[in-house]
Amino acid sequence: MPQSNIRLDVVTLLCDADFRRRPDTNRWSHLGGRPFTKAEQALAFSATREEFTIAADQIKREGDYRREYQEAVEALPKLLLPYFGQLPTGATVSDVAPLLSDEDRAEYLRLREALAPDGYLFASTDE
Repeated sequence: MPQSNIRLDVVTLLCDADFRRRPDTNRWSHLGGRPFTKAEQALAFSATREEFTIAADQIKREGDYRREYQEAVEALPKLLLPYFGQLPTGATVSDVAPLLSDEDRAEYLRLREALAPDGYLFASTDE
């Protein structure tokens, strides 16, 4: 099997890069704001076209996932609230499930998969 020339450490660094040069260091920084070290900047500058392409594809996938997740966060309550209105206080999603139309059930399953691929929805109790 041919050896890959892709350096995963370079791709990982590029995926965490804010490509705007910081005026205080004249270098790029990590997405969290920490400036690249000289070694990290040199490593980033050594990236090949293929490594940049792989990093760009990954950044796009992560952005698409975040958008899909946020849309699901907003859509799920809109889908379920009308059904909760038909039930007594204290009802759960499990109580709503039998009331869902086939179309709404399909949408619920799609949203649940986006929000909780492991099948468990978690609602924070922190206010």
